[in-house]
Amino acid sequence: MTTTVPRIASAPTRRRFTVDEYYAMAEAGILTEKDRVELLDGEVIAMPPIGDWHAGHVDQLNELLMPPMLGRANVRIQGPLRLSDVSEPEPDVMLLKRRDDFYKGRLPRPEDVLLLIEVADTSVEYDRGAKLSAYARAGIQEVWIVIRGERRIYAYTGPGADGYANVRRVGRGESTAPMAFPDVVLEVGKVVGK
Repeated sequence: MTTTVPRIASAPTRRRFTVDEYYAMAEAGILTEKDRVELLDGEVIAMPPIGDWHAGHVDQLNELLMPPMLGRANVRIQGPLRLSDVSEPEPDVMLLKRRDDFYKGRLPRPEDVLLLIEVADTSVEYDRGAKLSAYARAGIQEVWIVIRGERRIYAYTGPGADGYANVRRVGRGESTAPMAFPDVVLEVGKVVGK
C-alpha cells in the first residue's frame, strides 16, 4: 500500500538580498560595472540608461552646487548611500556633511545627508514612489526631485515612517535653497531648463 503525502500549496515569494549579498554578487561577477542597478528594500532594481537630458542636468547641478559648497559640504554625484542593511541606492546628487576624508573609510549614511536630489526623466514613478518612501523611512531630512515633464522641483521635508510631511513645488521664475544652506539660492529655471 502506497501512502500519498498531501502537497501543501505555497505561493511564490520574493528573495530579498542584504547589502553584503549584493556586494558578493558583484564580487562573483553576477553583477558587473556595466549593470546599472541599485539595491532598494532588498530588491536589485535595474535602472534605465542615463539619457542626455538626465546626465546634463546632473552635471549642471554639480556645477551650480560645487562652488558654494566648497569647504562647507561634500558634493557627491551618483554615488552609493547606505540606507540600511537592505538598501543602497545611488542618488543623482547629495550634499553630505563635510568630511576631510570624503567618506573614503565608509559610505555615507542617512545622518550624513544634508540634501539629496533625484533627477527624474524616465524614472519619475520610481523616484516619487519606492525611493522617496525609502528616503523618508531612513530619515533623510530633505529630498528634491527635479521632474523633466513638469519643469519643476518638488522639495520634500519632514520625513517619517509614512513618507514626507511637507512638499513644496517650485517652478521656473522661482528660487529655492537647501534647508541646511539657506544662503545658497538656486534659480529653478537654471536647474530644470527651458
